[in-house]
Amino acid sequence: MSDAELYKRQGMGNRIGFGKKAALVLVDFTVGFNDPNAFGGGNVNDAVQNTVPLLAAARRNRVPVAYTRVMYAKDRSNVGVFATKNAKLADLTMDNPLSHVVPELTPIDGEYIIDKTEASAFLGTGFASWLAMRRVDTLVITGATTSGCVRATVVDACGHNFRPIIVRDCVGDRALGPHEASLFDMDQKYGDVMGSNEIIAAFTHQGGK
Repeated sequence: MSDAELYKRQGMGNRIGFGKKAALVLVDFTVGFNDPNAFGGGNVNDAVQNTVPLLAAARRNRVPVAYTRVMYAKDRSNVGVFATKNAKLADLTMDNPLSHVVPELTPIDGEYIIDKTEASAFLGTGFASWLAMRRVDTLVITGATTSGCVRATVVDACGHNFRPIIVRDCVGDRALGPHEASLFDMDQKYGDVMGSNEIIAAFTHQGGK
C-alpha cells in the first residue's frame, strides 16, 4: 500500500477548494531567505520567480495581498525560543537588508506587511483580524521555507478555519527532502496543494465577480 493510499483509507486528503474570497500571502520571501549564504538555497529562488506572475494576477484582480517578514528588535528584547533555536534569525532587524522583501516582489501601497518573531504569520500578529475585516475565507500561501514558516502558517490558517491553498511551485526550501515531505503532509492534512496556473485562474474568477 502506498503512502497516499494509506492516508486515503484513513479519511485524509479530502479537497477543500476555494471559498468565497481569497487573499494571497507571501511568507518570508525576503532577501535573507533567498540567499544561500544566509537562510536560503534549494529551490527558494525558483519559488520567488514563479510567484512574480502570481502576484501580478492577484493585483490585477484586486485580491488582498499580505507579506510576512521575520523581524526582531535591534536590542534583541523580543527574541524568544524560535530565535534561540535558530540563532542567526535574531540578526534580522529593520536595519538589516536581509530582513526585507526581495526586489522582485516589492510590496505596493495597500498591501499588508506583517513583521513577526515566530514561524507562523498568525502568532502574535494582527493577521487574522486583517483577514476577517476583508471577509477572506481562503488563504493562498506562497513563500519560504516550505517545512518551516510556510507549514506553520498553513497549520494555523487551518486552525483559524481559513481554507489553506499551498501553491506548489511558489513555495521553496533550502533542502528538497523537507520541501517534498511537507507538501505531501500539508496536502493530506491541512490544505490543498495546487499549481500557480490554477490559482491565477481562480484569481481571475474572483476579480470578475
